[in-house]
Amino acid sequence: MEAKLLGFAHVFSVSSTAFLMMLPRVLIFMGVSGCGKTAIGEEVARRSGAHFVDADGLHPPENIAKMSAGIPLTDEDREPWLARVALEAKAPGRNVAACSALRRVYRDRIRREIPEAWFVLLNGSKDLIFSRISARKGHFMKAGLLDSQLATLEDPTLEGRVVVLPVTGTVTEIADAVFDHFSTHEGT
Repeated sequence: MEAKLLGFAHVFSVSSTAFLMMLPRVLIFMGVSGCGKTAIGEEVARRSGAHFVDADGLHPPENIAKMSAGIPLTDEDREPWLARVALEAKAPGRNVAACSALRRVYRDRIRREIPEAWFVLLNGSKDLIFSRISARKGHFMKAGLLDSQLATLEDPTLEGRVVVLPVTGTVTEIADAVFDHFSTHEGT
């Protein structure tokens, strides 16, 4: 990280404890598949020393089978999964999670368990997200489901405790933007 001090560039490092104190107790990266939730969430958790929860790993086998076959999940499919996500993300300490949370009812399901949770919507163009999904190997979520996810995504910006960040930068740049936001705005 760089800072300008009296016209000179000064390179400094901030301890993970300082990064940890900048973040809310629970921070959930949300958005459609391929937007970078896991990569950015892992980076923020690594830099802050927070626990990372990847909601993809919490899906029951039936959900993974459906998505692998190109079948969108229903709200009923998502309920037990969202319950697990909330349970993992509300564990003691600071937690960073990656969870699509596309609809308000899904975010509200998590908020019932974790009212202090903040959501970061990672937002990008359909073409950019499609290219990322198409380039992934070994992930159960197929590019053909992107249209379904985009149609399902409900704008969270009026809900409170939501930050929207573009995904046009690198993982490092987007993680920096997260820390910048929470170091200058109330959120802890």
